[in-house]
Amino acid sequence: MSITNEPAVRLDGLGKIYGSGASAVTALRDISYGFAAGSFTAVMGQSGSGKTTLLQCAAGLVHPTSGSVRVGGADLTGLKERELASMRRERVGFVFQSFNLLPALTALENIELPLRLAGRRPDRDWVRELVGRTGIAQHVGRRPHELSGGQQQRVAICRALAAGPEVVFADEPTGNLDTASGQEILSMLRQVVDALGQTVILVTHDPAAAAYADRVLFLSDGRLVDVLTEPTPERVAAGVQRSSPGRTRPAS
Repeated sequence: MSITNEPAVRLDGLGKIYGSGASAVTALRDISYGFAAGSFTAVMGQSGSGKTTLLQCAAGLVHPTSGSVRVGGADLTGLKERELASMRRERVGFVFQSFNLLPALTALENIELPLRLAGRRPDRDWVRELVGRTGIAQHVGRRPHELSGGQQQRVAICRALAAGPEVVFADEPTGNLDTASGQEILSMLRQVVDALGQTVILVTHDPAAAAYADRVLFLSDGRLVDVLTEPTPERVAAGVQRSSPGRTRPAS
């Protein structure tokens, strides 16, 4: 992946409301932001701040109520579900808190499965490079129950990267891991940005995890209220405190 002037993901006036009438809940409010290609961005906020909804809208998993989303220059507004599914297969990779590996398949088969479902032949040289970089080359013949949590998440990262996506979305990818394994996964995400030029958008509640990113976006009550560059765990923790409900300020 190479860095270009076109953002990997562009949000313009993004809004999302769940329900209607008196029971309506506003999850996102008029968010505009461009995620630079080849960058690592963390999204933080307290529970209910809208961070997961932002990821879901940006990834084409949820239709926004207002505004637009562009991935790799392609406007997702108005796409039908079949078109969105095709876009996700071709342009987007996902890493979730639960590894979402199929237990009956080997690690290698799990990595290649999305490509095969899309009717594409896996690039074996690229897959070989991925499993080598992530340190699981010797484990690709094993099934998920034969792997540690950290190894399973490495398989999930390889699966997300196998199709050469425009962007990888990671939703609390260390939530089910011990501290050491979590640090290894975050270092790996950092590596795929620095070494491969991949774009990564990470949703997390952990200031130490967010500090691996180039910048951190803070959400509160569905609004983008601050942007922090050169994050450290201490600066991120302070940013979360500042952006807590009742203490919001315009995004910088």
